[in-house]
Amino acid sequence: MMPLTDHLGTIQNWSSKALNWLHTTHQQGYGHLPPHATVDLADPDGAYKPLGEAALAASLVLRDGVAGSHDTQAARALIDSCWHQLQDGNLLYERQLRHLTLTDPLELYAHFARAGLRHRLLDELLADYAGLRAPDAMEVVPNRRLAVANARRIVGVGRDPDWQALAAATWLGATPEPWAVDWGTGYDITHTVFHLTDWGARPDDLPASMARYLRRWLPVWVDIWLEVGQFDLVGELLAVDACIGDPVCGPKPWQQLAAVQQPDGLTPRDSDPIAGDEHTAFKENEHTAVVAVISGTITLARTLGAAGIAA
Repeated sequence: MMPLTDHLGTIQNWSSKALNWLHTTHQQGYGHLPPHATVDLADPDGAYKPLGEAALAASLVLRDGVAGSHDTQAARALIDSCWHQLQDGNLLYERQLRHLTLTDPLELYAHFARAGLRHRLLDELLADYAGLRAPDAMEVVPNRRLAVANARRIVGVGRDPDWQALAAATWLGATPEPWAVDWGTGYDITHTVFHLTDWGARPDDLPASMARYLRRWLPVWVDIWLEVGQFDLVGELLAVDACIGDPVCGPKPWQQLAAVQQPDGLTPRDSDPIAGDEHTAFKENEHTAVVAVISGTITLARTLGAAGIAA
């Protein structure tokens, strides 16, 4: 298998084009909250959650520092635009203030805090809420508890949880039969790794049994999901590959993902035809552009760091 260091240009170009597509489309008004949006969002998944995802991608570009000056400026402009959409954090503060047990204000805020965008009143509110029992008593799937724990770690509020217990409660923590993985558990696996390692920054925090399991089965899963054209999930699995140490999937998946990306940077989520309507095409493929930025950024950062190569 050829080392990834021979294919960093492909990875960087794929990720860069996706970042600039996100930046350009947001400048054009795509992905914005509806006018006069309030804390009681009619459709949180419509624009609110995707704004957080775009901010996450931009924050990792800024954190890892492996992008060129143009991409770094695009990432800063993108996260600043998302922050502005959220009323410079006021919408997150008001939403958290009104809804004690919602975790999405904290989770979205963590991406902005990572990039140095802070909101004093929200910081104080989250610190108060972190000492309450109610938010942690909500019945959610285990990888969601990891998401909250990592968001608190980034923001700097609350006590340090029992990370081993949180990890053991997940699907991945049980290291189940690998052929039992389906589309949904595939995403559960990726997010378990992302939150335990803080998106690749803490690879040693992943339990050794989980790392061994992933290193054995990731190449198999990547091949399967590539074969059925689920490019979004493949991108997430490749990000996991970078989060657990030396990547084991090789360059072929990266080459295949780069080959299906459009010249303007639109990165298709799957092998279905891309919608002719620009707004629909944006909504259906925005998440995959986010995945491309995250996956490429983490992989470049870990590979360059491991090889001792200057960015």
